[in-house]
Amino acid sequence: MGMRNQHLFHKFGIKADVPDQKVIALAGNPNTGKSTVFNTLTGLHQHTGNWHGKTVGYAQGSFTFNNESFLLIDLPGTYSLLPNSVEEQVARDFICFGKPDLTVVVVDATALERHLNLAFQVMEITSQALLCVNLMDEAKKKGVEVDLVALEKKLGIPVVGTSARNGDGLNKLQQGIYDITSGFINPFPASIRYSEPLEKKIAELEFYLKPLLHGMINPRWVALRLLDGDEKILQEIDAWFSDPFSLSFQGGKGVAAKCLHS
Repeated sequence: MGMRNQHLFHKFGIKADVPDQKVIALAGNPNTGKSTVFNTLTGLHQHTGNWHGKTVGYAQGSFTFNNESFLLIDLPGTYSLLPNSVEEQVARDFICFGKPDLTVVVVDATALERHLNLAFQVMEITSQALLCVNLMDEAKKKGVEVDLVALEKKLGIPVVGTSARNGDGLNKLQQGIYDITSGFINPFPASIRYSEPLEKKIAELEFYLKPLLHGMINPRWVALRLLDGDEKILQEIDAWFSDPFSLSFQGGKGVAAKCLHS
């Protein structure tokens, strides 16, 4: 499965260190210790550059676990995947269009509720997700307890607690990455349910979008973006994938408008 979209990774300017590397996206809000997680996992096996055609920098590195090689991509720190900045667009595009083998979302254990917003957005895009609750040592100092087991049951994706500065939990994180990408664990992200009228509109759009997307992108996520007024999303999908399928932007916009005003 590794590097399964080489033509897309070429667009991002990313190259594998060895053949068939599994690609892991590392996402998270600023100041979650995400870069510390990245540096600790990859050590000296990393390099930096700019995203293709962007002024935003990135870092990529590699690590080996259970004789499997992983390419770790440190995405820009963002609070959201709604593309209101170039950093958010880069992160969203890589998770959505690059289709990494897994997206690890790093959150701050001391401010979990605020940071879970990004995790929910990732879960709407892909089921291949893992939550890394970092700064567990800081949470303990502040008297904050995080029930990782309950959180995992609620979210439907694997949850691992870490204190990256001390190296605590990183072996479990590597094991979780390995288990998911090897098919030993299949995440089933909890779906956020909206009001009944909105869910009906989402279902109408999904029905239209599913045969057009050919399994390349989650139709529910695209429907949500259209209903939220992001009409450019169909153009962006066309730009990234061109063939093997072609989306009718005008048709999609028309269906979205019909759903919105029905």
